[in-house]
Amino acid sequence: MPIAATDFARRVELLDSFENAGLGWFWATDEQGRLIYLSENAMERFGLDADETIGKPLTDLFIPCSQNPDGQLAASERPLAFYLSARNSIAQIEVQLACAKKVAWWELAGKPQFDSKQRFIGYRGSAKDITITRESQRDAERLAQYDSLTGLSNRHRMNKVLSAKLTAFRSSKRVCALMMLDLDRFKQVNDTLGHPAGDELLKQVAARLERIVGDRGEIGRLGGDEFQIILSDIDDRGELGDLAARVIQMVGQPYSINGSRAIIGVSLGIAIAPYDGLDTEELVKAADLALYAAKGGGRGQYRFYSSDLKEGAALRRMLEEDLRDALVKDELSMHYQPIVKSNTYKVAVFESLIRWEHPQRGFVSPEEFVAVAEDLGIINEIGEWALRKVCEHAVHWPVELRVAVNVSATQFVQENFVDIVKSALQTSQLDPARLELEITESVFIGDAEQTQKTFLALKKLGVRLALDDFGTGYSSLSYLQHAPFDKIKIDQSFVRGATEPDNNNAAIMSAIVGLADALGMETVCEGVETKDELKLVSARGATHIQGYLFSRPITHEQTMEKLGTGDLVYEPRGPEHSRSERRSVFRRIGAIHDDHRYKVVLRNISKTGAKIEGLLDVPVGTDFVLDLGDGQLAVAKVRRSKGHVLGLEFETPLISDGADGFCTRHRVSPYAIEAAGRPLAALPSDAYGALKGPGAVATPSIPQFAEVEVSGG
Repeated sequence: MPIAATDFARRVELLDSFENAGLGWFWATDEQGRLIYLSENAMERFGLDADETIGKPLTDLFIPCSQNPDGQLAASERPLAFYLSARNSIAQIEVQLACAKKVAWWELAGKPQFDSKQRFIGYRGSAKDITITRESQRDAERLAQYDSLTGLSNRHRMNKVLSAKLTAFRSSKRVCALMMLDLDRFKQVNDTLGHPAGDELLKQVAARLERIVGDRGEIGRLGGDEFQIILSDIDDRGELGDLAARVIQMVGQPYSINGSRAIIGVSLGIAIAPYDGLDTEELVKAADLALYAAKGGGRGQYRFYSSDLKEGAALRRMLEEDLRDALVKDELSMHYQPIVKSNTYKVAVFESLIRWEHPQRGFVSPEEFVAVAEDLGIINEIGEWALRKVCEHAVHWPVELRVAVNVSATQFVQENFVDIVKSALQTSQLDPARLELEITESVFIGDAEQTQKTFLALKKLGVRLALDDFGTGYSSLSYLQHAPFDKIKIDQSFVRGATEPDNNNAAIMSAIVGLADALGMETVCEGVETKDELKLVSARGATHIQGYLFSRPITHEQTMEKLGTGDLVYEPRGPEHSRSERRSVFRRIGAIHDDHRYKVVLRNISKTGAKIEGLLDVPVGTDFVLDLGDGQLAVAKVRRSKGHVLGLEFETPLISDGADGFCTRHRVSPYAIEAAGRPLAALPSDAYGALKGPGAVATPSIPQFAEVEVSGG
């Protein structure tokens, strides 16, 4: 039966039942916007006090405006006060209660009311609770923007954030750095410990990244074992390199996962806007190329983007294609480097080192192709070939010396690894006591019990075990407690700089040597290249020494020739003192003096200086600006001058480029080039020339020095 328009009692009863059912509430304001009515059920449900609510402005009941998760007001949203002041109808406005004991959202509707003389008398409206709907919407939005496993931003959100920053930063002339990260040996953890352990590892990696980066940047997981970090207002490559090194160091610390110990690494590529790209696609591609170079360089490293990385990426693809055939085509060979006794310099062991002679590129270093072999899944095949080849070589040596073979972690965890070693020994008839397997601590990833069984099985065969690169990857003393090692190899990074004042490396070496001595193990100091380093490591008690000071790796034929002479002593030959690490190069660069740019050849470079050739009789003390390419300008002063060869000292030291080279902290800014009249773009090849602007008329300057042609010899 319909309710008549005059049946006020039944209409009020219907409205009361609607309110009491919690389906919605009613509210009303006076002409001044003050609340004069709110359903009692609503006030009880949300803990609102009638004395504090009625008579107060309606807008006081709510937080001023709704905001999305990024803190930006949506374009379609306007605050409630706007509608009330304009006396507009209100339809489905979402507002958050300001005085609720818990987070609560209402959806308001209302219409302005006027008396018979069209005078405004207030609003009459309804409200309903949309908290659950709002939370569901928020959760859905979060799922769309955040990684469900780690809680970090996902690829979609990172792209969105990066695009917004790059667009905004172009107009305000700001910079933005992008780091691309890829975990090393993560697949091994998944394969040995299972996917749940892999997921737990990813969560722990995410937590470490958040602690390292803090509020300096936005971190995202792009999927799998790929991460990304966006850093605003940083273009100092020294600062970025320090942060990258810290990420590599911290992520490389051991992880405890369900009682098992896991060790991984991380490779990292860095690109900076606007230097390396203006938009998201361009910058991500640059960072990806840098990451690709870091992984190709041996992993556990960082790289800055540079224009020559495109060539490097193409080279790696070529290596990937050619490496598969290298074994078949007999392009791989074994070289040998002596490890001598520290008290007699008499060779005790030859370490075998694999080399690849590419038909076009010549010799390719293991740092380049071993990582490629791991990615291609052929490292086990190459490792087995190397083991068999070394045993075949050593058994024919005229002197029964030991030979050391490097074993990758991937090789070591093979179920049949012990059988492969046994087969190589039996086939070659090499005495097992002459074979030494060098193993890095990454073999301790995964099943600790199975790892220990493999160690014991190898010792049962009679081979020796050495722990390689000790001290570089948070080595645990528990390794030495349980694993039956015969030798510890102290990584060359502890030798570098050990002779410098206030350097702690010498003390660390002493501690490692003391520990090894107490455990009855030999020690080898790697990478000794100068006589002062030799004196130091000998004084610290290392039992054996390895490095270029005694010999570089030599071919098997040269090894046979050396052993055939019966002279097993290697005399130290090399510089007396260590100096700043220098990198030999042959590259044409620019040397700028009095606005004249000379073409010279860069012969070597270090953090503190460089040797160039191509200018005659330049006085000592002359100032130059070296144009090292990619917008890198280094102020330098001539300290040595002989003929056409100059030794220069940099005003500001260079920094590591993450590889074996050096770079400047800062580069020519694309914004400065834009100010000179050119369109804003990533750095051109001739950034210095671009600074002069497109319409500038260069005034020819008279060169003060004569240029001479320098050959590659």
